[in-house]
Amino acid sequence: MNATALFQSALVFMFLLAANLTVSAQRMPIGTTESNNPIQETPRDDIYERHINSKKLIIPYDYLHEKDVFWEKRVWRLIDVREKQNHHFAAVATTGRKPFIMILLDHARKDDIAAYSVQGLEGADGDNFSNPIPKEEMQTLGTKIDTVVTFDPETLEEIIEPVVNPFNPEDVRQFRLKEVWFFDEETSAMDVRILGIAPIQDRYDDNGNFINSGPMFWVYYPDIRPVLAQHACYNPTNDLNTMSWEDVFEARHFSSYIIKESNVHDRRIQDYKSGVDALLEADKIKEQVRDYEHDLWTY
Repeated sequence: MNATALFQSALVFMFLLAANLTVSAQRMPIGTTESNNPIQETPRDDIYERHINSKKLIIPYDYLHEKDVFWEKRVWRLIDVREKQNHHFAAVATTGRKPFIMILLDHARKDDIAAYSVQGLEGADGDNFSNPIPKEEMQTLGTKIDTVVTFDPETLEEIIEPVVNPFNPEDVRQFRLKEVWFFDEETSAMDVRILGIAPIQDRYDDNGNFINSGPMFWVYYPDIRPVLAQHACYNPTNDLNTMSWEDVFEARHFSSYIIKESNVHDRRIQDYKSGVDALLEADKIKEQVRDYEHDLWTY
């Protein structure tokens, strides 16, 4: 075989080899490397990318001057997540959504928002936002330390080891709201602004028996509005038009009842009323606030 024939045979061989490699590369599954180690890529659980809530901005409150407010009343409310209208507060964790308490707790632990102790400074209540909780304390807030008995496999000696039970979001079935109702002379209208939110945690003994319930911490609502605007809330009427948690509170998409109003003795309704009488007293306070605006107008 002469040199020309050898050269032609070499060219044909190189061409066939290159073609084979090209076909193999085209048939290689997407996300697979040359070492045949697949790259784990999870599919999108949707038909398009959602960016509305992640990029949503809040609408700032109108400037309010002291001289424009000639009447106000502070009211404390209770949101019970067991009510049908409040089921979205305890929604199970899904893609893009999680229980409201976990939104507050996660961002407080990351130090994105400030959480305030339920015990204020100088004996004051924690709802005056005067005693911030240190970040280190927030990491374990809501958890419970338990103990288990184990045995050393060699000496058979009994060993008591501490176990940290993680926070259970189902233990939070209520939220307390602190808000201010006021009449604005500039707009000639009654308005309301939420000041604070506190999750109420149920407490149990070692045997699982209910002990009591109380607030875990307070958050200052005006400061957490940008955070709440980034989290979607379930909309029962339209999966596309998801609301943010900031929308929920600003549009008041929740059911609640009054548990306290500002008074000289700083008493809650349950301190002087009980049962049905307490509910009637709460309705009475609500009617007084509504009637005040109505009585300002003459017809």
